[in-house]
Amino acid sequence: MGCLEKLLTFRKGGVHPSPNKELTEALPIETMPVSRELAVVMSQHIGAPAEALVKKGDVIEEGQLIADVKKGLGTTIAAPWKGKVKALGKAGHPVRIEMPAILIETSQDEAAHYEVHPWHELSPDELLDLVHQAGVVGAGGAGFPTHVKLRPPKDASISELIINGAECEPYLTADHRLMLEDAAKIIEGIKIMMAILGVKKCFVGIEDNKPDAIIAMTKAADKSDIVIAPLKTKYPQGGEKQLVYAITGRRIGSGALPASVGVVVQNVATAYAVYEAVVMHKPMIERIVTVSGKGIKRPANLRVRIGTRVSDIIEYLGGLQNDVKKVILGGPMMGFATSDLSTPVTKTTSGILFLTADEVDLREGGTCVRCGWCLDACPMGLEPKEIALYVEAGKGKETAKFGTLDCFECGSCAFVCPAKRPLVQLIRIAKQNLRHQ
Repeated sequence: MGCLEKLLTFRKGGVHPSPNKELTEALPIETMPVSRELAVVMSQHIGAPAEALVKKGDVIEEGQLIADVKKGLGTTIAAPWKGKVKALGKAGHPVRIEMPAILIETSQDEAAHYEVHPWHELSPDELLDLVHQAGVVGAGGAGFPTHVKLRPPKDASISELIINGAECEPYLTADHRLMLEDAAKIIEGIKIMMAILGVKKCFVGIEDNKPDAIIAMTKAADKSDIVIAPLKTKYPQGGEKQLVYAITGRRIGSGALPASVGVVVQNVATAYAVYEAVVMHKPMIERIVTVSGKGIKRPANLRVRIGTRVSDIIEYLGGLQNDVKKVILGGPMMGFATSDLSTPVTKTTSGILFLTADEVDLREGGTCVRCGWCLDACPMGLEPKEIALYVEAGKGKETAKFGTLDCFECGSCAFVCPAKRPLVQLIRIAKQNLRHQ
């Protein structure tokens, strides 16, 4: 169906941070050699942590099921490489500080070979089972189990699939490079998801600062029911509610999901993982990670095995430089700072940033000056300043009236705040108060 000519965007709020993508946007994806030890954490998705299915001393094969969620929301975890279980221990985690992990002493063997399998004659349930067994999760950062998202409530009438190729976070270029280098596989993965959902229309949203990706994806989607939708470069263009509004004009209500307006949203890297799961029968055991910032000697877009430690990536890229002030897992707007360089890559690690003094604002936060900038910037139309003030006054449980639970922590409010207040962190505290209540 081609490519839309009009640039689309969401209606309310948003900001324009410096893209800072020039360090890596022209760098092809390179495959990093497998580390001698991998640390596969048990929490790589939204939902209950997985439980190990192996024990110390077990010899495992690449792709072998090594962990699964036995009860509750979750999905499987496969061995990223052949080797031996060194221990059932713990490893750093970008959100939960530390989590149980399977430590694997890797072998020096070659990577496993995966055959191509036809899929067009398979039923939606058979396709969905392959996605489930491969442990595919939302690769954009949220980590929602993909097989669950592709089975919406029975009362939801799904008419469209929307694919997020915006990659609106500064610095990150992993999705951009994937669209340039593997557009055909992404499109095939999209077709598989359309078959599972039983929909005839799909839109792929890509920001207009990636014209080469728009061209590559348009060419790959030729003569199909997949439309490439160019978006204005504006953060957070990739937010689910913002993306759905920009492309369809439909508004998702408070506390509701895209399925409530007939849409399922997935990420381009997730579509690629679905292709590998169904066509190659390959589990989600590696991902593309942007490694950037002025603090790393050699920026890169790396294909790395799940469980690879940040310290091993630093060593592979030549070490650190220029007095690194902050290390962020993910993007600078929604990622998580870490001081533990032994933390491993998970299925949701889109980037690792090594930022120097001239790339971060290290000033202490002050008191609210009531400027209202955060209200203008919030793409959800919330009142970040009021939520923060209530939390500081010990009244976090009274913030529901300001829409606290609708915040998806994009960081737009903190970005524009002249007082440099930790608004996102305060809102997270308010959410915890409300959920405990």
